[in-house]
Amino acid sequence: MSEAMPKSGTRQRVVVGLGELLWDVLPEGRRLGGAPANFAVMAGRLGNRAVVASRVGADALGEEALRALDSLPAESRFLQNDTEYATGTVTVSLETGEPEYTIHEPVAWDRLTLTPEWRALAQTADAVCFGTLAQRGEISQGAIQAFLDETRRECVRIFDVNLRKPFWTPDVLRGSLGRATILKLNVHELPHVLVGTGACPHPSTAEDDEEMMRGARRLMDRYPVELVCVTLGARGSLLVTRGQHHRHPGLKAQVKDTIGAGDAFTAALAHYYLEGAPLEVLNEAGNRWGAWVASQTGGMPPMRAETLAAVSEEIGAGRR
Repeated sequence: MSEAMPKSGTRQRVVVGLGELLWDVLPEGRRLGGAPANFAVMAGRLGNRAVVASRVGADALGEEALRALDSLPAESRFLQNDTEYATGTVTVSLETGEPEYTIHEPVAWDRLTLTPEWRALAQTADAVCFGTLAQRGEISQGAIQAFLDETRRECVRIFDVNLRKPFWTPDVLRGSLGRATILKLNVHELPHVLVGTGACPHPSTAEDDEEMMRGARRLMDRYPVELVCVTLGARGSLLVTRGQHHRHPGLKAQVKDTIGAGDAFTAALAHYYLEGAPLEVLNEAGNRWGAWVASQTGGMPPMRAETLAAVSEEIGAGRR
């Protein structure tokens, strides 16, 4: 891992991105991605012991993915190798900076396996981020949910919904929410989750704060979720617990593309949640890092130490 990370006088928390590692194939070339992997890299940049738990093919793209991760602050030693299925790829087209995805299948991460090594990793994890895409098949769905079941009670399990048609089902939503500490989704996904789980058969499509809070608390009434994060793109985000809420208006950014911006938000949210930060700091951190990634190209853009220090200082100012 060649990127410098911030120094810490305490034990590094183990933060796992569990699910798909893949290559985003854009008009200008390939970039390593996948929401859990993007999440893990940002978590590593924030000073955690970050781990990518996924599966790649025994092919050139798999070898290239390993080499790419070697230069980033996320461990690759828990990557599984598949001799039959290829490393995952996604064809990405951009419309005014917003990505459209063609997700190819079947690929190596459709066959995630709960190995003894993964079981041991689960038992040491302080936080795990997972989504719906890598649960599109029964094999990986079973492995992801079994991994979550192996984590300690105090582990923070972040369900970053990340709905991609047609790769999700109501059963995946219900099984994931039943294991989640934090639910993170965007405002367009909220009605689908409410309907898919049966929490609200006819949700409002209004995007005002009161409607979003009602929807979030309906889910918390049904599942053991402690925090719901609803993102609204450039309009910021809403954080909701059973007793509190906080609305962030968003930050201006010169958007290059939004690939990985939500994953950076999730990583910052997880990092400061583990530190016990209040909702306003969680929101500020998520929006600042999400805006920074959106101002760059790709989900794992290069980061200078000066950038890390400057953004961390801006977030820290809100805590004083």
